[in-house]
Amino acid sequence: MTIPTELLQLSTPHPGCVCLTLNRPQAMNALSRALRQELADSIDQLATDASLRVLVLTGAGRAFCAGLDLREIDGSALGGNEADPVAALLRFPRPVIGAINGAAITGGLELALACDVLIASTEARFADTHARVGVIPGWGLSQKLPRLIGIARAKEMAFSGNFVGAEQAERWGLVNRVVAPEELLPQTFALAADMAGALPDMVLAYKQLIDEGFAGTLGDGLVMERARSRDWAAVLTADALRARGAAVQARGRTQAP
Repeated sequence: MTIPTELLQLSTPHPGCVCLTLNRPQAMNALSRALRQELADSIDQLATDASLRVLVLTGAGRAFCAGLDLREIDGSALGGNEADPVAALLRFPRPVIGAINGAAITGGLELALACDVLIASTEARFADTHARVGVIPGWGLSQKLPRLIGIARAKEMAFSGNFVGAEQAERWGLVNRVVAPEELLPQTFALAADMAGALPDMVLAYKQLIDEGFAGTLGDGLVMERARSRDWAAVLTADALRARGAAVQARGRTQAP
């Protein structure tokens, strides 16, 4: 596929993995109209590539993303009438790993929260400045962040606008883990390779099950899981399960501490 390289770079660190890099380092990768459009379109285009197993999203320079470009703010940008990269990430069917290389602020934090897994550099920091800018979130921050880190912590971030460092973000459960800056992409790509090695149809179904279940109640999610497990089991064969089980055991022995 062809993706514009001025605002958005694409690389393929290994088969089955694509890395999209926001490329406005001089503006802390703020989401201009053009970048929002390119990012949303590129994610939707990548979603149609059956060979793609994992998507990685990161930023160029010292920031992950500073949010919407405030120089372009108007009612259409705030009202949802323009390209929505967060919605594109949320409908992307395969795993998305956010490699948070620096500041993720407001809309940039919302972009990060649309990823399935977050790995942060020690230089990463996070802030919700909606209350200071004077804008109500429109990409899900007010609902996702409390569910992720707890309502009191989310309110602390929302009402103060203060930055949360990488280590604190890890303690709060905002990111999966924190690594040295030079290890951010290598470790992210290694995790992407692990995910890409899983059964692709299974990963698609499992991600959908987790996301749909998490959006509802625990009771509804358990009913959904039971039904989908039963449907999936109906097409399994004992020989296939035994072969896969042996492969899992062999892999486990290589990962033993």
